[in-house]
Amino acid sequence: MKRLERKYAVLPVLIVLMSLLVCCSDQGSTGSAGENETAAKGKLFIIGGGDRPAPMIKNLIEIAGVDSAGYIVILPMSSSAPDTSAYYAKKQFTEQGIDNIHTFNLQSEQQMKPSVMDSVVDAGLIYMTGGNQNRFMEIVRDTELERQIRAAYQQGSVIAGTSAGAAVMSELMITGDERKHPEYTGNFRTIEANNIILESGLGLISQAIIDQHFIKRMRMNRLISACLEHPGKVGVGIDEATAILVEGNRAKVYGEGQVMVLRTMNQEVIIKEGLLGGQFSTAIYLPGQQFSIQPSKSKGAG
Repeated sequence: MKRLERKYAVLPVLIVLMSLLVCCSDQGSTGSAGENETAAKGKLFIIGGGDRPAPMIKNLIEIAGVDSAGYIVILPMSSSAPDTSAYYAKKQFTEQGIDNIHTFNLQSEQQMKPSVMDSVVDAGLIYMTGGNQNRFMEIVRDTELERQIRAAYQQGSVIAGTSAGAAVMSELMITGDERKHPEYTGNFRTIEANNIILESGLGLISQAIIDQHFIKRMRMNRLISACLEHPGKVGVGIDEATAILVEGNRAKVYGEGQVMVLRTMNQEVIIKEGLLGGQFSTAIYLPGQQFSIQPSKSKGAG
């Protein structure tokens, strides 16, 4: 009888231990997007558009390792002239002596065949050209190609993009459109509530909102507006001829220009007569410098 009592006394302890193991297992498999980014084996090379200096492209090639092994996949669907866009994207690599390059101009899900998807997921470098980020995501969103790009990043590929190809990296993607000023002029003259239109991007980077051509085209108001309405995000504005390499929660600047990083000082955002108010810390980084892309966790944090 005493033996039975001891046996049943141990059962509650075993149940608690088993519950903890199951809980930990579930957390590991369904972690947040930020945790998945940190765990990803791949890297992001996010180019702000404009000219792409040869030394910067050489850096990209070396980071991806495609100078010695593997191959490059080019996805030109952001462009209204994808064949031309693909030609110039390929040229920047062939000029560096790289010729193992495949272009997939996939305009519909029917073209996303298993053999093509296998080629995408196994690429050492996936490169997305400039153009219109909305066009790219309209083709790719919720397709097997989107899933394979994410899988490639998780298993170790470098995902690169310029201009529109940079914008699509974000979970919250700047579309370039405004609700209150729908006629596109290229000028973002106000910091207003419910104006800047964001859509879902590829979600390769969840904690930041990426903007491109940033200094050259004076897009500060646009990124400020987006960050004020999403105070949990870091705003990263990348200038032309400039890139950031993202590894986990760290970024390093490459190229010739500047990168501006905006962080909300607290979660409080004020809206008065349609105008947005709030507090930011602002930093400008130069080539060779590194910074965190983690949001500020406390009031007044820089």
